[in-house]
Amino acid sequence: MNSPKLLTALAQRGRYWIMALASVAIVTFLVEPIAAFAQPLQDAAPETKQTPPKAKETAPETKETAPAPATKPTPAAKPGDKKPKASGTAAKPKTAPAATPAAPPAPPATLDETRLTLNKWIETQQIISKERNDWQQGKEILQGRIELVGKEVGVLKDRITQSELAVVESNKKRDELVAENDQLKAVTAQLSDAVTTMEDQVRKLAKMMPEPVSAKLLPLMQRMPADPTNTRVSTAERFQNVLGILNELNKANSEISVSYEIRTLADGSSSEVQVFYVGLAQAYYISPRGLAGIGRPTEDGWKWESASAATSNQIMQALEIIQGKQTPSFVPLPITIK
Repeated sequence: MNSPKLLTALAQRGRYWIMALASVAIVTFLVEPIAAFAQPLQDAAPETKQTPPKAKETAPETKETAPAPATKPTPAAKPGDKKPKASGTAAKPKTAPAATPAAPPAPPATLDETRLTLNKWIETQQIISKERNDWQQGKEILQGRIELVGKEVGVLKDRITQSELAVVESNKKRDELVAENDQLKAVTAQLSDAVTTMEDQVRKLAKMMPEPVSAKLLPLMQRMPADPTNTRVSTAERFQNVLGILNELNKANSEISVSYEIRTLADGSSSEVQVFYVGLAQAYYISPRGLAGIGRPTEDGWKWESASAATSNQIMQALEIIQGKQTPSFVPLPITIK
């Protein structure tokens, strides 16, 4: 309950108590004069009091009287019988019962009874005042509770409205996200198909890679899934692998590299030879004995063939220029373009 309402209730309750005390004082002040004024009235009451009502009148003459009892007929006197003696007194007629006197009037109220009545009246007024005050306080408390509940209901209604708006906005965003997700799934499916095609092409290129390049790219080649439809590797990782392989192939295709390999020579013997690759399209080797050969990539791998003596000298000269043993110059070498 708020402080202003509490102060109002206390002030009103104090007002009631003041009124009750004032009523008690007034009544106490007036008791003695009223008693003094009532005493002469009590003394004069018998003379001035209305006389009691008269006795009821006797029954009217027209009232039916009870029938007299039938008398037996006297037999005729016989000769010689004695006459009955006459009774000294005659039978008196029965009179009606006297009317019941009225109840005596109630005695007048005494001074003590008047004081008792006044005290009861004061007590009743105090009880009425207390009940009225309690009812007023209860009413204010209930009104305060009703106002509080009304405010809470209003707040809850506002929250419900905000929640409904939030639900509508969330549904809208959810629909947008679902549509975007569907688009992403479609794009992901396209990218998955594209990377699967690129992986197949890279596997075909792996057969035409030189041995040094193939050994270098072996870890990336092993990361490509064997079954693209059943793999835990994400599409992004698969693209990363493919792009890494293509970068290495592009780098190897733009330079001349020299390596040592074991090759089968024209006489059927195996020997370690020096091989230099011109990109990914052509390769030449020369053995310590001066035997040379030419290699070309095919779909089944690199194919090597022996070179003539003149071609062997050109291959040796080109290898020494690459190694910096001779002055750079143009050296004609056999090449096949497909």
